[in-house]
Amino acid sequence: MSSRRTTARGTLLLVLALLTLTSVAGAASPPAKIVFPVLGTATYTDDFGDVRAGGRHQGIDMLAAKRSLALAAEAGKVEFWTRSATAGCMLYLHGQSGTDYDYIHLNNDLTAKNDNRGKCVAGIAYAKGLKDGAKVAAGQVIGYVGDSGDANGLHPHLHFEVHPNRKAAVDPYQLLQKATHLLFAAPRGAPFTLELRGTVVSVADDSVQLKATVVSAWPMHQTQTKLKRTLLVSVPIGATVQQVATLGGPGTPVDLSSARPGQQVDLWTAAAPTTLKAQRGDALALSASLVSLVQR
Repeated sequence: MSSRRTTARGTLLLVLALLTLTSVAGAASPPAKIVFPVLGTATYTDDFGDVRAGGRHQGIDMLAAKRSLALAAEAGKVEFWTRSATAGCMLYLHGQSGTDYDYIHLNNDLTAKNDNRGKCVAGIAYAKGLKDGAKVAAGQVIGYVGDSGDANGLHPHLHFEVHPNRKAAVDPYQLLQKATHLLFAAPRGAPFTLELRGTVVSVADDSVQLKATVVSAWPMHQTQTKLKRTLLVSVPIGATVQQVATLGGPGTPVDLSSARPGQQVDLWTAAAPTTLKAQRGDALALSASLVSLVQR
């Protein structure tokens, strides 16, 4: 009888231990690295928890140009929220990690002025063609930065919140600091070409490493400046390598090995389907079709 009780207690303890482990394993947390939620230049400080008129600040305000593209921090499902005078045009991203992200003060203007004539609909506040409840990929365009709600008349910005386990907000500052900044935004599989301007860092037989300061993406007509991104781009056989006196001028064919560190370079990538690796600028994820080296 004693043996039975001991066995029963042991079984109960084992079950409780397993339940505890399952609970811990199932506890969701933000991904170790997210996609930076704004394409291009955005400035911010760690203002989470600051005292505001409505209480303590539950997110971080990211100042950016009006209608800057707001990107999905991770893959998940979107939910439009248009019933808050304070938040204005707002979007929830229910991330696949179990984390919720709040995108607040999205655009509600029809012109470059602060006209407040737009509604919280796709094409104005939310990405063109995006539907409420749609599944989205990491880095997908989901909205446009604005000044709706109680941010009306202030500098356009994205109020960005992070809610692990779909519960209380946590400070997203460190997540933003180490987030992945995309070179461009486009639907996965859509064709793209990039123009990268910067300086040569180093070259190999079939690749060039450059410090890119400007990237322009086509046919999306997206441009980012002041990048300071070091990128390793493949230069396959058949790519044109030339030396030019000025950017855009006629060139003279040269060998890639003639490139020197610090030399100004204008590189066009070959047309290719959009992938997350290409958007991130992963090593050798981009392939050059034209490399123009500016005479020193």
